[in-house]
Amino acid sequence: MMPIEFKLNGQTVIGRPDEKIIETAKKHGVEIPHLCHGGNQRSDGNCRACVVEIKGERALAPSCCRFPTQGMEVTTNSPRALTSQKMVLELLLSDLPDEEYTLNNKLRSWAKKLEVGKPRFKRREEPKADLSHPAIAVNLDACIQCTRCVRACREVQVNDVIGYAGRGP
Repeated sequence: MMPIEFKLNGQTVIGRPDEKIIETAKKHGVEIPHLCHGGNQRSDGNCRACVVEIKGERALAPSCCRFPTQGMEVTTNSPRALTSQKMVLELLLSDLPDEEYTLNNKLRSWAKKLEVGKPRFKRREEPKADLSHPAIAVNLDACIQCTRCVRACREVQVNDVIGYAGRGP
């Protein structure tokens, strides 16, 4: 595979054609916020925390789903990209319960790194926990809709026992 040369925050970097922008950035010491990317799962790009600006493109792009191309110019820290990243984190934070369930909450960690304060938005009402099945308890009060749990069941465990409902209009 031929290496790809592109600009990342004004610096020329070398990436691989099978490597996403977020992965090349990490190899070159550039951290991009991310929530749905990681582990041994494919990235869906649905959390939108990792959006970057690509020269010549109107819309911000999720860096966990985009592969670099020769000569591409990517900016991870432009005012537009940072504003969007922070807004995504703030909106997701507004739906988290006040009490922490885990020691290593990625959302809270990224919000702290990007200096996202207390959310201005009202928390959504989530359905009560579903404890009707003896093997699975579903409590969505800390769900940020990243679909990692759905993909883990479907693609890693090859057990399609959970799904996603109620997204969108």
